[in-house]
Amino acid sequence: MNKADTIGAGRQTETLGLSSVREAQFGSSSRRFRLQTLVRLRWLAVAGQTLTVLIVALALSFPLPLLPAGFLIGALALANVMLSLWFPPTQRLGPKAALALLSFDLLQMACLLFITGGLANPFAPLLCVPVIISFASQPLRHSIALLLLALACTTALAFSPYPLPWYPEEIWRVQPVMQLGIWFSIASMMSFAAFYAYQVSNEATLLADALAATELVLEREKHLSQLDGLAAAAAHELGTPLATISVIAKEMERDFGDNELLREDVQLLRSQSERCRDILKRLTSLSAASEEHMRRLPLSSMIEDVIAPHRQFGIAIGLVERGDRASEPVCTRNAGILYGLGNLVENAVDYAASQVTVTVEHNAERVVVVIEDDGAGYSADILSRIGEPYMTKRAKEVERAGGLGLGLFIAKTLLERSGARLRFENRDGDEAGARIRIEWPRAMLEDG
Repeated sequence: MNKADTIGAGRQTETLGLSSVREAQFGSSSRRFRLQTLVRLRWLAVAGQTLTVLIVALALSFPLPLLPAGFLIGALALANVMLSLWFPPTQRLGPKAALALLSFDLLQMACLLFITGGLANPFAPLLCVPVIISFASQPLRHSIALLLLALACTTALAFSPYPLPWYPEEIWRVQPVMQLGIWFSIASMMSFAAFYAYQVSNEATLLADALAATELVLEREKHLSQLDGLAAAAAHELGTPLATISVIAKEMERDFGDNELLREDVQLLRSQSERCRDILKRLTSLSAASEEHMRRLPLSSMIEDVIAPHRQFGIAIGLVERGDRASEPVCTRNAGILYGLGNLVENAVDYAASQVTVTVEHNAERVVVVIEDDGAGYSADILSRIGEPYMTKRAKEVERAGGLGLGLFIAKTLLERSGARLRFENRDGDEAGARIRIEWPRAMLEDG
């Protein structure tokens, strides 16, 4: 059995399942926003449009097509009322429904701008708002469709025959070159803002998924470390009923002494109950004997616990201790530290040619663990991005199926939560391979 078939494959499989944890928990609805959110934004748009029209028509006394403008604003308000009546506030919009509603908003805004000067209207850039909302929350293909619709609406505004509401004695004319410049400014702003919103939203989603995976891994490690306590509790609870069974079986054996067949069955029942009690007694003594002293352990023992599972895979693992064991720190057993260091050692074994070296150094202020391998090391582009979620350092030609680059992110996150600082680099001079330096303040590591 090779490395990929044991610990490495197990952790990669676990990582693969956790990488889509949000999808597993919430399905495709995790990227859907609530209808109530869009309704509130629309009411804000209705209020803003109404206030603007009133100021332009009444306060500034500019000529304005009040009836068509009122009709368009009323259509948006009516649609909002209908949505609020037909659907509950918690309704989540699917991609097609969101595209339809955002397209309606876009067309309503475009029509309002069309009858009030087209691209000459200073509010023309507001066409970008539905597009940005879509790119921040909807699938890419639906958002691109809305972007194309927005560009078509922007183009149509350039041919608006309606003048910009202005002073009656002055005629506001926008030259074709200026119209073209405004079109390009809106189109470029719309495209850039949409791309930026998509990138930020996508990265935030990936980071949230990766952090959720980290939490699940940590909970699993804590659960495994608590099994001894659960075994002791089970042994304690089962001891009394097994003792009762044993006593009753003795009485039945005495009563059925003349019946050979029943007496053999009762003897078997007694022997099996005694066997169960012996097993539970060993579990109880194991937990009582090991739980307390294993809760805190010397640094050297913790490092050996991390290294031990990876020694049987054809790669020599050397341990270098720079410090006196008599003064080494005694650490609280921390599932996050054990998992994080174990993951880094596993990666080093995976990429080493023949040797992995783990160096441990400690003094009164700090504790340092350095993990080195003699493999190919990190490439320059990987070093600048190492530790990001969903980034793998595996070369394409040797990448194993299912590796999503979450393992290193989880290890780094768990170790940093324990107070460690990590530095990833290549080895110095002519020595090939990678080096990972993990450093803790000694007091923080000892306090757990």
